[in-house]
Amino acid sequence: MLVRDVMSSHVKTVEPDTRLTEVVALMCLYRYSGLPVVENDRLVGFIAEKDVLHKCFPKLEDLMGGWASIDLDAMMDQYKDVVKLRVRDVMSRNPVTVPPDMHILKAATVMARRNFRRIPVAEGDRLLGMLSIGDIHKATFFRTLAANFGVHET
Repeated sequence: MLVRDVMSSHVKTVEPDTRLTEVVALMCLYRYSGLPVVENDRLVGFIAEKDVLHKCFPKLEDLMGGWASIDLDAMMDQYKDVVKLRVRDVMSRNPVTVPPDMHILKAATVMARRNFRRIPVAEGDRLLGMLSIGDIHKATFFRTLAANFGVHET
């Protein structure tokens, strides 16, 4: 079974100049863990929840003094400054993608090795869709049902 058979082809995207406030609202309201970043119909990056929150994490040099010296609540208050940024300020550039003709278990391996829950499906820099671990799990489950019990997805 190929990626194209199970991927989502209707994908919400954002542009590099989109304010993080808008992206964070989408993430919180619609439970998106990440969104492809597209500019001039080209996939140029990916923005994930961890990219936004990473701006609030303690830096390694701050941790060298130990946790007791860090005011974590003050760091959380920095969030209001982070969401004033734009997508381009925090996005991952040159995102890892999978092609639509890749087998879904090979794609799952790519995702597992990078600890991704979802990955853009692309040909070159043209975004075609998104593949999630849930998509792969659902496809595998229904394939097993069909093979063993004659049950088919409707």
